[in-house]
Order: sequence, then structure tokens, then C-alpha cells
Amino acid sequence: MSTIQKINPIDRLHLAITLTVTLLLSLFAVPTMAQSLSTGWLTHPDHPPAQVRFMLTGEVDKVNNQARGLLEVKLDGEWKTYWRSPGEAGVSPVLDWSKSNNVSNLKWHWPTPAYYEQSGIMTLGYKHDVIFPMDLTFDDINKPVHFSGKLTLPTCTNICVLTEYDLELAPIALADTEANPEAQHLYQQGISNVPTQSDLTRVISASFNHESQQLQLQLEYADGWDNPQILVDGKDVTDDYFALPSIAIDGSIATATYKVTNWLGKTDLVGKSIEITVSDALFSHELSAIIDNKPFVESSSASLLTIIGFALLGGLILNIMPCVLPVLGMKLNSMLASSQSTKRSIRLQFLASAAGIITSFWLIAMGLLALKFTGNAIGWGIQFQSPIFIGFMVTITALFTANLLGLFEIQLPSRFSTSIANKGSDSTLGHFIQGMFATLLATPCSAPFLGTAVAFALGASTIEMLMVFTFLGLGMASPWLLFALFPNLVTLMPKSGAWMNKVKVIFGLMMFITTLWLLSLLSPFIGGFSTFSIGLLLSIYLLYRVGQIQGKNTVITIIAVLVFTSSAALIIGSMTTKHWATPIEDNLAWQPLNEHAIDEYVKQGKTVFVDVTADWCITCKANKIGVILQDPVYPALQRNNVITMKGDWTHPSTKITNYLKSHQRFGVPLTVIYGPNAPQGIALPVLLNSDDVIQVLEHAGRTP
Repeated sequence: MSTIQKINPIDRLHLAITLTVTLLLSLFAVPTMAQSLSTGWLTHPDHPPAQVRFMLTGEVDKVNNQARGLLEVKLDGEWKTYWRSPGEAGVSPVLDWSKSNNVSNLKWHWPTPAYYEQSGIMTLGYKHDVIFPMDLTFDDINKPVHFSGKLTLPTCTNICVLTEYDLELAPIALADTEANPEAQHLYQQGISNVPTQSDLTRVISASFNHESQQLQLQLEYADGWDNPQILVDGKDVTDDYFALPSIAIDGSIATATYKVTNWLGKTDLVGKSIEITVSDALFSHELSAIIDNKPFVESSSASLLTIIGFALLGGLILNIMPCVLPVLGMKLNSMLASSQSTKRSIRLQFLASAAGIITSFWLIAMGLLALKFTGNAIGWGIQFQSPIFIGFMVTITALFTANLLGLFEIQLPSRFSTSIANKGSDSTLGHFIQGMFATLLATPCSAPFLGTAVAFALGASTIEMLMVFTFLGLGMASPWLLFALFPNLVTLMPKSGAWMNKVKVIFGLMMFITTLWLLSLLSPFIGGFSTFSIGLLLSIYLLYRVGQIQGKNTVITIIAVLVFTSSAALIIGSMTTKHWATPIEDNLAWQPLNEHAIDEYVKQGKTVFVDVTADWCITCKANKIGVILQDPVYPALQRNNVITMKGDWTHPSTKITNYLKSHQRFGVPLTVIYGPNAPQGIALPVLLNSDDVIQVLEHAGRTP
């Protein structure tokens, strides 16, 4: 008799129950064991250099039925795989998850790739270890999820291999799982390398030239570029290949130009949407744009050596700009006073003036650097947006006026052994201060070459910025350095004598006019009545004091000169031919600067004339009086199809500053003309002339 036959019926029942429970437990144990959130490392026997694994982090968003996952790829040696747009050769990795249950969507995130060159072929991809973060969406997060995917992974060295991997996660009750710390860490590591969207970068333009089959992108990064990588792809351009671009950096503007090829032949990208992946030393951003057919922007790729040359020329030209002319009297007075001095004294005086000019440029540079590092707007002449600075300049020019008119002398302590303005300011310190003063008065003006140099400097590194401003100072100081090197040139000046006292009065009058002009700049801050009252009281006081010291005849002479000069200007303005025949009256219908409105007007076939100006900018005033309000420009701007817009930079304005920067300018004036034939706008030279304005108006207004 067998043993089992000895078991009584009750024991048999117990045994049956035990076996049933054990079987049920074993069956339920299968899903529990299948709760693994990772496939583990997978390799293919035919391709050992590559390993892959698929993981879920265990983090669950029950509201949106979502969870996070990742695909990690490890490659040995020089093996690489590809980005979503592989470049000139290769194919992208593909994950087919269609056989999964309860999975409705999978979003694949692509880290920023790198360029790789193999036998002259450029590709985009990854080497060694790369993590692709993925976001999964489910039909119902509360039901078991069965992920079944087939990964087709391309890998290449000097040969290329396509390998397939089965990524299988058995049914998982995601709603009841715990987070996987390792997978969470890897997901965050991977997502940190994925480009993000940011307001710090923006697309200025994206244009395609059908004839040359080239795409040009202009991007702006507020903090300035280092060594950017700019990639282009998108669903609309899957058949197009964008070659490694040439990139030109101009401050915060990067211009990338691509040669575009298509296996079908010539392509047309106008109107198509593209994705732009731009990365630099400290960031990686994702942008998008719609391509148009606007003309390419001429990018500036000038070297530092070229910019230094521009700085020297721009600084030199500042000496003859209208802003600096009020200081001419002081300069001439110094030269006249120096004509009888020793060569050593002459050299010292002119070197002191040059040192004052260069020191002022250094102070301006350091002030702009401080503003730049604190995130404030920067630009040439922005100190005139401050009523405190204008008030300071009014005080200084008034003191210089009083000194030149002989109302007082400023005596310094004896240890300086000099005075600031004694007998024509022939002291070393006096000449140094004159140099600084001349520079401060020059800053409301832009000059040819100056804008290019300043724009480069304000977007460059600290060292480059200081170098450019140093050479700007050297350029402006070059006439004084010339006299310092060749002091005998001073002997060409007339001999000093009693007549100099009369000349000093004229120079004092020039400086007084400068004082009144600076005082007028305070009107927007303290009101027109207050400004007029201060100017009137100051004028009465100075004339009264001049009468006491110089005599009534001098006062009468000053008044006569003012009346004669004003009358002569009116007579000449009314009698000269053609160019000055138009009365200086601004009846143009100026609109506030609005970039969106510009685009709308251009679409309507209109021409838009934009004038960015400031009350303190003398060059702006010269352009307006001498060109904009004169024939033939003035009537041309009054036509029905011409819209006039004005950007007022008298006060700080982020909108105006950004507009200036978009045209690689950091100072006023800026004149830009838009039209159907020039939708991106054509920027005119700093100093306007009628022929240029009319020519550009006609060109921009043509129908392309």
C-alpha cells in the first residue's frame, strides 16, 4: 500500500488546500516579479561595442496619465550614434513601441549633439554614453502597462551597423510602484543636456536665397556669444541638408549662413517652419522660425585690428563734430597762450590734454562696464539721459564761461603749484581737465567709424572693450599728441598780446552758448518755464558781471554779436538756393516707433522712414535741420505712401535700446528706411545727405 493511501480524507483536504494556495501564490508572484522598471543592459552578440537599456523612473502623474522614462546607450571607443537629424550621412535611432499595451504616446527628448567628421563627411550625433529622456502617456495609469518596443540603433566608426534590440517591460501596475532613484538621477542628467526655450535668445531673421541656395539666420543672445553651435532641422525640411555654417559674431548678434542641398535638386524653403538648436559655453536653447525671402543682412566680421583702426578714425573725426566745436575756443586759447612757452612746457601741456581725453574714455568705458554687468542698458551718450549729469555739465561750462570772461580765477592749494584756468589755462592740471571736458562734450555725437567701434566694444569682452575705448581716446587726442611731438608747430600761431583778451571774450561767448544749450536739455526734467527762468537769470548775471569787469562796451559787443549772428542765420536761411529754401518747420506726421506697425505698413506697400534721435544729440539736430527738413527730403517724406516714425532716446528706453542693438548700433542718430523692396530696413550713414536719403527711399518703395 502506498503512503498516500494511508492519508485520511481530512488530511487529504488539507493537502489539497495547501497545494492550491501554493499554486495561487506562485501565480500571483509572476506579476510581482515583473514590477521591474528596467530592461537591464542589453547587448547583441553580433555587435558587442553597443549596450542599451530602457528604464522608467517610477514617477507617476495620475492626473495626466504620464510617467517618465529614458533610453541609455553606451558605446565603446570611437563608435557613435546619431541625432534626430543625422547630418550629411547616417540615420537616426528609431523606437517602435506600437505593440505596447496601454501606451498612447511616447515623447523622445534629444540632447544637444556634436559634429563629427569622417572621411570629409559631417554628421551630428553622440559618442560614449548618451541618455535620451522620454515622457510616456498612458490610456489609463491605473491599469497594468505592458511596454514592448523594438529599438533600431545605428552605430558607426569607419563602418556602420544597424542593430535591433527588444525592449520589454512585462505588465506593470505603475500606480502602485515606487520611484527608482537611479532612473530618476539618470533622467535628470539626460534632461539637463536637452535644449530649452528661453527669452535670452531670439531669432532676428531667417531668410532663404533661392539663387544661391543659402539660408541665413540672425540670432541675438543678450549676454554675448562665445563659440556658438547653431543647428537647423524640422518636419518641413526633412529632405534638406544644412551644411556646417559659417558664423559671424558681432557683439550680441550671431549670423549663420548655410549652404542647403536636397537630393532632388534645388529646394525652396520660403514659408517653411524650422527648428533651431543653438548652444554655447553655458546654455543650449531651442528656437523656431518661419523662413522668408528677405535680402541677406550684411554681417560684420571685422577683426579686432580692424575695429581698432575704426576707433582711431572715429576718435579723430570727433574733433570736428559739432559737439566738440564749443571746446574749440578753449583749445585755440591754449595754443595761443603756449606760443611763447618753452618746448618742454608745450609738450607737457599737450600731453596733459591728451591724457585727460584718454582718461575720460577710460572712465566712460568703466561706467558702461558697470552698467553692463548689472544688466542695465548701455550705449554711447546715455549719460545725457541723466538730469544729474546734465546739471553737472551746466555747472562746469558755466564756470569755464565765467573764467574765460575774466570773472574769476580758480586757485588750487599751493602744493599743486598751478591753477585750473590762469592765463588761458596753461597749467598742466588745467590742460588735463580741458581734455576730459572735451571728451564729455563729445559723447552726444556719433561720428563715422565711431558707431562700428562702439558697437563692437559694447558686445566684446572687458579687455577688448577697454582696448577699443583706449584707441578712441588716442584718436581724439592725436592732434594734441602731434603738437606734443612737434612743439614747433605752435610757433605758427599768431603771437600773443593784448588782443588775446578780446579773443577770450569770444571764446567765453562760445562756451556760454554751450551752457545755454546744456541747460535746455534739462527742460524735459524740470519744465520749460524753470529752464527759461534759470537761463535768463544766468544770462543777466553774467552780462552784469562782464560789464563790471570788462566794461559796458564789451557787453554791448556781446549783445551785438548775438543779434548779428541770429539775423545772419535767418537771412542766409531764407536767401540761399534750393538746399535751404524750405523753412525749418517740422510738420511731418511722426508716429512713435513701433516695429510691429512697421511690418504691417510694409505689407500694405508703404515706405517707413524711422528716425531714432535724442534732444541732447547734436548730430541728430544737424541731420534734421540740414537734411530731413530740407528739399528734396522734406517733401518726399510728406507723400501719402511714406510713414514717418520717431524713436526718442532722450530718456532711457529699453524698447529704443533694443531697436538700436538690432541694427548693431549703441548710439544715436540712427535712420532706417523700410519698404516693399527692403522689408528688413536699410540703415543710413550717421551723417545724412539728401542724395542718399532720396535714393534709399526710392529703392525701398519699389515693388519687388
